[in-house]
Amino acid sequence: MKYLQNIEEQKAIKWMGEAAKVAGEALCLKAKCGSVIVKDGEVIGRGYNAPPVDDEKNRTCLDEYDFSGKPKYDHTCCMHAEWRAILDAIKRNPEKLKDSQLYFTRVDKDGNTKKSGEPYCTVCSRFALDVGIAEFLLWHDKGIYSYPTQEYNKLSYAYRDPQS
Repeated sequence: MKYLQNIEEQKAIKWMGEAAKVAGEALCLKAKCGSVIVKDGEVIGRGYNAPPVDDEKNRTCLDEYDFSGKPKYDHTCCMHAEWRAILDAIKRNPEKLKDSQLYFTRVDKDGNTKKSGEPYCTVCSRFALDVGIAEFLLWHDKGIYSYPTQEYNKLSYAYRDPQS
């Protein structure tokens, strides 16, 4: 992982701002997340979290389920922002996915960026790795970090929820 500084940090702040705008469109009732995929200074994919096909009939997050055997990330009915950004890039710019960067962020109800925790979603990490995304970028309390996707994938498998 690499801590971004100076010009790299300024560029990343710009793209995190774009991801935050996309997060503002999120339809999830629990968290507003957004992702953009960038290649050569251009957004090639965007995604926010929402029920499949943005359809309320697919919303199950208010239903009661026994999640004791499910991983934390699987407690939602929503498509993850990262998945949607990847699918968007596959539809619109498949030739540009290889060696691209994925920026992920969350926003609060007022649209303010929230800092990310450690990499934990193994589905997002595998999906990004499989389509050739080179870097996964998160804005932590200490700054913006770029993770090579292979490293991000390993870290997501090593993650342990401190509240469990």
